[in-house]
Amino acid sequence: MEEYLKLFIEETSFYNSIVLGNLVPTNLYEPLPHFLQTWLRNFIGGTLLYFISGFLWCYYIYHLKRNVYLPKDAIPSTQAMFLQIMVAMKAMPWYTLLPTVSEYMIENGWSRCYPRISDVGWAAYLIYLAIYLVFVEFGIYWMHRELHDIKPLYKILHATHHIYNKQNTLSPFAGLAFHPLDGILQAAPHVMALFLIPTHLTTHVALLFIEAIWTANIHDCIHGKLWPVMGAGYHTIHHTTYRHNYGHYTIWMDWMFGTLRDPASDDVKFV
Repeated sequence: MEEYLKLFIEETSFYNSIVLGNLVPTNLYEPLPHFLQTWLRNFIGGTLLYFISGFLWCYYIYHLKRNVYLPKDAIPSTQAMFLQIMVAMKAMPWYTLLPTVSEYMIENGWSRCYPRISDVGWAAYLIYLAIYLVFVEFGIYWMHRELHDIKPLYKILHATHHIYNKQNTLSPFAGLAFHPLDGILQAAPHVMALFLIPTHLTTHVALLFIEAIWTANIHDCIHGKLWPVMGAGYHTIHHTTYRHNYGHYTIWMDWMFGTLRDPASDDVKFV
């Protein structure tokens, strides 16, 4: 068992060396405990992902494709985007604790994670991955919905994100502009799944960081019209009505639980 757990530590140490080894002086990060090295890697990686994806996407839709995807009056101001960045960066050290803690639990054998796909085989890997994604979809839907329905939680936590309630106040940078605890709660189903579903370590880590790209995408106000994806068209409605489209990657949970509102419906005006 001890030898098996070493495989997890070797893998997370490899990820640490990729990020920290190229961006941080060796004498600064090597003396740190493994847990702090992992957190530093997650913080630096998450911050870079947030800024690179945010700036590239904003440059594309607001400058290269100006007035193609969005009319001028629907483009958020530089000040609005700067404020979203400030909120996100205040929360980033706390956001990145979640994958750090989840990796710590994996390394200590507290989860049902496995280090190599060959440990279960490709067929089982794909089945477990599908179950994992359904669990996360269900969990994030209800976590998000309860952050609206439980009024103290909305007022204390989720209202921070919902100040962006018009198309011209939403941008890719709003994707991580949450109260820190709000962001952690909405990502928590990823960690809960580790105790219930056999999960491949690298896939788990990758899916957590894909969240950063996904949340940027669904806050750009551009309706991709790719059924059944819960794209920006649906999520913009969530920000303007507060009572619809709580889902994550797909519209299925909203369809099942009666909260779906389609951007194509006659009573929804969408750019």
